[in-house]
Amino acid sequence: MKLNICVAGATGWVGKPLCRAILDSDDLQLVGAVSRSRQGQPLKDVLEDSRSGLKVSGSVAEALKTPTDVLVDFTSAQVVKANVVTAIRHGAHVVIGSSGLNEEDFREIDQAALENKVGVVAAGNFAITAVLLERFACEAAKYLPQWEIIDYASDAKIDAPSGTAR
Repeated sequence: MKLNICVAGATGWVGKPLCRAILDSDDLQLVGAVSRSRQGQPLKDVLEDSRSGLKVSGSVAEALKTPTDVLVDFTSAQVVKANVVTAIRHGAHVVIGSSGLNEEDFREIDQAALENKVGVVAAGNFAITAVLLERFACEAAKYLPQWEIIDYASDAKIDAPSGTAR
């Protein structure tokens, strides 16, 4: 049995290779792709991969009209929460790859997930440098009274740390 996957942010720098990886998988099936900027376009043209017959949806709600087991969200801080809550209300499990959510957002998402009996995994930054730095900072905190992560992204960047963090 294959898991039906929808990718929000399907035309972004993470979304495109993720969609291709799902197409390559034996146990996953790409059933939805969301991108506001490429709405209505054939996904095969966006990915430059003829294996997908999907059209890009302009919203998660539209994409989830097709039965979906898991929504993977790699959008932006401005829309991720609404996408996640929409997916949860549709009974889909969620993987959050976008960053920018705050503690209150996570509390609301947790409550919605509990009420709808779905799972949510939030990894706001899959960049290996950011993930490792967060882990190393936790370890260092046991031994050092203070530590610092330097992020070279713009100070206006909503989701931090970014992949440029050192």
